[in-house]
Amino acid sequence: MILFFGTRQGKTSLKKLDSISCPYCKQLNTLTLIESSNYFHVFWIKLFKLSSHKIAECSHCKRAYYENEFTHEMKQKTIN
Repeated sequence: MILFFGTRQGKTSLKKLDSISCPYCKQLNTLTLIESSNYFHVFWIKLFKLSSHKIAECSHCKRAYYENEFTHEMKQKTIN
């Protein structure tokens, strides 16, 4: 019997962070939240989530912020 198992990245979701300015370039409404997760799977069926990552990127200055660099306003918007 052959058993296929391993890890695989799930679908990446994009969410616009409205009414928040970029801490670097100070432009308003330019931040996009990118969320991705890794799953454990058996026969290509997702069983449970192993980890998730959040990154905010500014479309004006192209600066990326990891989850530990989020400002208070960015953290509040990602919770909702």
